[in-house]
Amino acid sequence: MSVVVDEGLEALARRFAMDKDFAVAGPAGAQLRLYRDDQGCLVLGGDVETFGKPLLVDFVGGRVGHRRRFGGGRGQLVARACGLAKGVTPSIVDATAGLGRDSFVLASLGAEVLLIERVAPIAALLEDGLLRAQGDDEIAVIIERMRLRHGDSSRELEAIVVDSGHDPQVIHLDPMFPHREKSALVKKEMRLFRELAGDDDDAPRLLEAALDVATHRVVVKRPRKAPPIAGPEPRHRLEEKTSRYDIYVHRSLTAGS
Repeated sequence: MSVVVDEGLEALARRFAMDKDFAVAGPAGAQLRLYRDDQGCLVLGGDVETFGKPLLVDFVGGRVGHRRRFGGGRGQLVARACGLAKGVTPSIVDATAGLGRDSFVLASLGAEVLLIERVAPIAALLEDGLLRAQGDDEIAVIIERMRLRHGDSSRELEAIVVDSGHDPQVIHLDPMFPHREKSALVKKEMRLFRELAGDDDDAPRLLEAALDVATHRVVVKRPRKAPPIAGPEPRHRLEEKTSRYDIYVHRSLTAGS
């Protein structure tokens, strides 16, 4: 197995995939389940009207596959924010990995990425997606640059990084925020995440931990009109129509740095 996961995460995925439901209370008593679908993918879902389609991690097809082929390479906002440029490919920690979409983009552009996810069922989805993606020869090369750890970055970031042997020049953060996208599907997906993780009230502590660990910069993804995380002022901002990155700089990223 070339995907590196922390001890016990594979067992975690298997336990959640059993017939016994993993359930949490949702609106009006709704429940979420983690189970295997007809294709053998680990999925997380509940009432479709409340949460939309079940979540799964797919690094081969779907929106991730489309973004890999047509997303714009190093011109994408996340790549520019993380400092990927000609001759510069930093090592990155995605400390709030979620479904791994940004991590995959960065890995597809050549970066070594350590993914950290604190919500156990989401970490299990990530692990399942990484393992399945190894079956695709083209994608497997990208997956080799992604390593996964289950843990709470706001409390354990330095310890996780040290234990992994990763040397992060850049730390990427995307804390939970009440997004305002118009898409009902996106809203339902975010609702499902919030049922499991809640809002990231500890975002200031997460930012502080990231600033202590990153050698070069910390980048924080935010809705374009949202306030910055409480704490030091970002040095730079990059914006697009709906999103922006607040960039906190320790020192410049250069070729060979």
